[in-house]
Amino acid sequence: MRHLTRPQGRIAYDLYGADHTDGTLVVCVPGMFDHRASFRFVGEALAAAGHRVAVMDLRGHGDSDATFDDHTNRAAATDAIALAEELGGRDVVMVGTSMGGAAVTIAALERPDLVAGIVPMAAFLRAGKPNLFMRAALRLMLLRPWGPRLLTGFYDGLHKGRTPQGHREQLDRVLAMLRPADRFRAVRDTVNAPNEEVLAAEGLRARAVVVGGELDPDWKDPAAEAAWVGSVVGGRVVMLPECGHYPQSQRPDLVVPLLEELIAQVRADA
Repeated sequence: MRHLTRPQGRIAYDLYGADHTDGTLVVCVPGMFDHRASFRFVGEALAAAGHRVAVMDLRGHGDSDATFDDHTNRAAATDAIALAEELGGRDVVMVGTSMGGAAVTIAALERPDLVAGIVPMAAFLRAGKPNLFMRAALRLMLLRPWGPRLLTGFYDGLHKGRTPQGHREQLDRVLAMLRPADRFRAVRDTVNAPNEEVLAAEGLRARAVVVGGELDPDWKDPAAEAAWVGSVVGGRVVMLPECGHYPQSQRPDLVVPLLEELIAQVRADA
């Protein structure tokens, strides 16, 4: 684990393939109430292929500091950009899940000189419309003392389809992350943050591959939402079978080849 110093605190990240300076830098951004270890399979596989992979925690998540006052997707985008700059990346590929999918899209729009490829996975580029039951359940999950266990259970339930290897350990990481009061507050602020919607992407120069899980319970029609995201970013859309909201951990066997293909295209462009 390493730390990136930002104006109001530090962002924790893991760096796979630290010595592969000739490879492409890939920056990975998880979604809310997720831990960076969800990208462990992607990081290990791409590092074995000769690339560097930096997987960050969101603000107040994992081992990042809980001292920030901005927990929006734009804030996460600025952290991802700062991390890429810290590591001296050029023609960077950014991968983001859920809220992280919006963050990497914003980063690519803000820094076309830095970000050459993006992979929004199960991405929220626009606000969802939860029903009354989900609104009530979410309010309940954001209260202590039961909130940490309820949120961990909700996170578990988003893994429809294949269960990742080491999933029990990942659930333990998420629960441990949510137990401290300051971190739970940061996660709650992330859930309630006034995130930007990315309804159009004029000026986006980065190559894009949009990835969705066929069983993702966050949408009534996951394929339709992924198709809409693809229309916004002008990217190819790939739906993964036996997969819910976390393609990076549930289907790394399919995600890693997609990333390797995108990296090859980005390097050819450069």
